[in-house]
Amino acid sequence: MSNQFREEIEEEEEFPEEEIQLKKPKKEKVSVNDNHFFKKLFTEGVVSKEAATAMMPFLIFLSLLTMLYIGNSHMAVKNIRDIDKLNKEVKELSWEYKSLKADLMFKSKLTEVAKKVDTLGIKELTEPPKKIVVSNNEY
Repeated sequence: MSNQFREEIEEEEEFPEEEIQLKKPKKEKVSVNDNHFFKKLFTEGVVSKEAATAMMPFLIFLSLLTMLYIGNSHMAVKNIRDIDKLNKEVKELSWEYKSLKADLMFKSKLTEVAKKVDTLGIKELTEPPKKIVVSNNEY
């Protein structure tokens, strides 16, 4: 190994080549009976049969709350879908209303009405209408 800042070059000591054997860690043997741990845990360990039985009403309550929560979320999603569907329907009906209103305004013009009634033989008045006066004594 050369170092340009060192003035003297020292030879590195050579170690005798000995084979160094590394010890491989032994794998822990997994017991064949894994259920033994769970049996021991529930019988002698953290949760005993009596404690599990005492917790049963609380666990039933939690499961009931979970079912209500899931049902509520399903109902909310269904309501959102219904709202979107109704909004689309309202938009379509609004467009239909506006188009029918514009069509009616066009058909109710004086010239359009005159064209329609001309086929029936009714014509537009050329002279103003006459006023009929009824006196009080006639009846």
